[in-house]
Amino acid sequence: MAPMIRRKAVKKGLNFTIMVVGPSGCGKSTFVNTLCESDVLPKKDYSNAEKAAIPKTVAIAPTTVEMEEDGLKLSLTIVDTPGFGDNINNEGSFEEILSYIEKQYDEILAQESRIKRNPKFQDNRVHVLLYFIPPTGHALREMDIEFMRRLSPRVNVVPVVAKSDSMVPQELAAFKKRVMEDIAHYQIPIYNFPYDEEEDDEETIEENNELRALLPFSVVGSEEEVIVNGRRVRCRQYPWGVVEVDNSRHCDFSKLRYMLLSSHLHDLKDITHDILYENYRTEKLSKEGAVDEEEEEDE
Repeated sequence: MAPMIRRKAVKKGLNFTIMVVGPSGCGKSTFVNTLCESDVLPKKDYSNAEKAAIPKTVAIAPTTVEMEEDGLKLSLTIVDTPGFGDNINNEGSFEEILSYIEKQYDEILAQESRIKRNPKFQDNRVHVLLYFIPPTGHALREMDIEFMRRLSPRVNVVPVVAKSDSMVPQELAAFKKRVMEDIAHYQIPIYNFPYDEEEDDEETIEENNELRALLPFSVVGSEEEVIVNGRRVRCRQYPWGVVEVDNSRHCDFSKLRYMLLSSHLHDLKDITHDILYENYRTEKLSKEGAVDEEEEEDE
């Protein structure tokens, strides 16, 4: 980041929005609370039948938390989607999530069209969608393929293997390979750490290739801290040992967190504005123009 822009960002702070999508019970709340290092999303109480009742439709719920990363103030909005994937027919869930993302684009478009813009206007566009894939050990489900296919043209989709500690390393590696083969086969345009070999430096290219090789990110979430070899670590404990959340040899959580909140935050915001939003804007204005022409012809 250029020094002038960085000083401005330090003073004003940055806004960043992450949407988390995946079926109930796949660890989204624990992941978000681990990511933000605070209780951002309440966990569902499955001991109470009424509280645990699954909503019939997806309930989109944004929550904003103020953080500081690398000396920068960060206003992080988490958009949760409880109820997703819990019905036999999930078409309604797909539409509601897509509609929410497009509504934020519509609000920006409306602001751009005003003669005098609102200086206090809040840009709520979703910069990245983390799609939690259940650790089945098989391949992508039809629902996973259809959802990512439909949402990828509108938002940066990053696939994540939920509760990856439920598989042994060999199973996890094979599962990740199959997921990426499916994504390539069905030509799903996920966010794959793009770079320009002519413009980007070697370090950037190397980092992006390393992160691309980790897709889909395997994550483990835990808010529990224990002492391991004299160190206080966040981990999940099992009879055979511990899985450390922040240990990159155990899972990809630390790499994913750094990518989201530091190294690729600006790239995700830029792609959202310069490519995804611009494509939506062009499509919308083209359609409106075509409708106007048809009405004129009818007259």
